[in-house]
Amino acid sequence: MNAHAFTSDVAFTPTVKAIQARKGSRQSYARVEERGGWQADITPDVAAFIERQTSVFLSTANGEGQPYIQHRGGPAGFLKVLDEKTIGFADFSGNRQFITQGNLADNPRAFLFLIDYMLRQRIKIWGTARVIEGDAELMAKLMPRDYKARPEQVILFTVSTWDANCPQHIPQRFEAADVAAALGERDKRIQHLEEEIARLKGATRAGGSE
Repeated sequence: MNAHAFTSDVAFTPTVKAIQARKGSRQSYARVEERGGWQADITPDVAAFIERQTSVFLSTANGEGQPYIQHRGGPAGFLKVLDEKTIGFADFSGNRQFITQGNLADNPRAFLFLIDYMLRQRIKIWGTARVIEGDAELMAKLMPRDYKARPEQVILFTVSTWDANCPQHIPQRFEAADVAAALGERDKRIQHLEEEIARLKGATRAGGSE
């Protein structure tokens, strides 16, 4: 059972609320609380956003409260929304420090930060996470097809609540593959136009020699 009065209390502690009151933003966030706080379930549009991403930051903390942030990446769809409360992904073999896994063994609280630079959107997700080892069926369900990586285990993230930030101060950046595709289309268009110009010049010369 959630001990918080509002879902947003996972972030808005009494200390945070006191600072909000002192700096003038408490009233607006109080109105959010009057509506029940942040959403606790993954909505269809948020699910679509999650599954479009090729990158995510996973934050954990050890038993002493020391925070740690780890990047996870893969092809679009490597993050899978399994239901309105659960996000899963295959955890690929890396430098084998196992800090995230150790932290989750001591402290299951976790946080996901997703940012889409092209669309200038970001979503923050609070919850808990656990590592699943030795489940071949679940791994097969979550492993991206034809992706050249060695899966080590599965991470399942249970959502407590989420919030979407405004685009302010997010620089607009584009994925290299998208840029390459756009440049490829531009180059094909230029080539087509150059061929058309050459054809028209040839036709003009032919017409003038008659």
